[in-house]
Amino acid sequence: MSNETSHDNKNTLIVNNMEDAVSYGVRFLQNVKEKIDLLVDENGPSLIMKFDAYKDNYNKARSRGVKIRCVTEVTKENIRHCKEFRKIVEELRHLEGFRGSIVVSESEFIGTTSWKEKQLSNPVIYSNEKEFVEQHQNIFDIIWKKSKPFTQRITEIEEGVEPEVIETTDRPLDTQTKVFELLESANEEILIIFSTSNAFRRQARDGAVQKLKGIMRKKPWIVTKILTPKDSEIEQIVAEFANSNLDVRFIDALSKVSILMVDRKYSLVAELKDDTKQTVTEAIGFLTYSNSAPTVLSYAAIFDSLWKQTELYEQLQIHDKMQKEFINTAAHELRTPIQPILGITELIKNEVKDGRHKELLEVISRNAHRLKALSEDILEASKIEGNSLHLNKEHFKIRETILEVINGYRSNTDTKNTRFEYTQDDDNLIVYADKSGISRVISNLIDNSIKFTHKEGGIISVFVENRETNKDDEEGKETVVVSVKDNGTGIDKEILPKLFGKFNTKSFQGMGLGLYISKNLVDAHMGKIWAENNRGMTGATFSFRLPIKNLSENSTESHQD
Repeated sequence: MSNETSHDNKNTLIVNNMEDAVSYGVRFLQNVKEKIDLLVDENGPSLIMKFDAYKDNYNKARSRGVKIRCVTEVTKENIRHCKEFRKIVEELRHLEGFRGSIVVSESEFIGTTSWKEKQLSNPVIYSNEKEFVEQHQNIFDIIWKKSKPFTQRITEIEEGVEPEVIETTDRPLDTQTKVFELLESANEEILIIFSTSNAFRRQARDGAVQKLKGIMRKKPWIVTKILTPKDSEIEQIVAEFANSNLDVRFIDALSKVSILMVDRKYSLVAELKDDTKQTVTEAIGFLTYSNSAPTVLSYAAIFDSLWKQTELYEQLQIHDKMQKEFINTAAHELRTPIQPILGITELIKNEVKDGRHKELLEVISRNAHRLKALSEDILEASKIEGNSLHLNKEHFKIRETILEVINGYRSNTDTKNTRFEYTQDDDNLIVYADKSGISRVISNLIDNSIKFTHKEGGIISVFVENRETNKDDEEGKETVVVSVKDNGTGIDKEILPKLFGKFNTKSFQGMGLGLYISKNLVDAHMGKIWAENNRGMTGATFSFRLPIKNLSENSTESHQD
């Protein structure tokens, strides 16, 4: 024992033998006036109930009105003693894993790092110094808040209910051990979400894939589902699981965590710290394990939602493919009979003398041309959707292409009352582009203007400018800007934000594909297309810009496109 032996003075001392330790414990209980807060390991309740000196003095303290609270580890082995001790204390609670004891009254503290019957393997510390007592009171209060009610713990033990826990660690070395333990414990279902393709590959390198194979051989009834981003290596690994209960679906990287769920009872969440690392221990940060039903079922619900989304996405892809194939076939089938109709109609028109018959043939010809344009729009849109739009670039004078389109409209009886104007800064301006594609863009813009101009007095102006890029655009490039201006009704405010999308039109003519096709053709040329209502007047102006490449720069590219 230390040199200090008196309880009257303020002191802290160490007790090294069993007899003295029991003596200090009894005197501690006899000195208590208001309360005892007791924190003991799983051996505590049985020792207290076996030592009459302790048991009697706890009873006497309680009879004096002392409030006694106790936290201990309640187990299957000590549950009988805990129930007996519960009759003495005012409140008993459970905490797993504590070792030794802390006993605090209003003025004294006594404790040890271990507590065993008939021997004192570690010294007992006694103190009545205020600071020491307050420190251990604070420790008890913190542990008390984290402990579990005695009745709840009794139910868990007697009814075989597993206690709910949420454990977090920043020790990545624990990760793979916990992963393998959970996989081995599976009896019904394994659900996994990988945050990145690297996360999948790291687990494959660390043996998780082989572990899964072994589990599926031993327990073939277990359903295993994995959601992961993909690459060629992952697809190859997944192919090795053909004809098994493993179902893998590919998703985009969604978050910074990977999640493992087993039997919808246990979850393990690994936070991604550095995805460039090769090993699991280097790559992850915090690791959170839980068997809490609300927590695990929340993760499972997220998994189920993502899984259903992949099903829906696959169905949409199949539907989209079928739809594109149908549209493509239908457009080709429409095209096949149109050309003979146009050819024969023109031939008959040249031979028929009757004016009325010629008018009827003109109606047939006009609508056949419209049907031809519609089928070409559908085919072009189908190419754009299928990423199969190809450009055949060449050098040509933009003036000649525009005038060819305008003259076509001037000779059309449907537009005989529309006046076309054309101006250009440089008549010899040469561009390097897909000639038929640019012709189509110009034609689509004029078509759009015609739909919204008055049949009487409609004016459509086409003008071309050779313009250098400004600060808002790419610097150091020369461009050509083609604009189509009309005096029609202008662009509807509802349509303006989605003007260049598919099927956006307020006209009763066409399907609303012309501007969509035009935008994609211009984009394919690395250009830009835009539109605005004319200021202070009626109508709208549609413009597109193309980069101009000089002949020497593009002599080789023309052979490659």
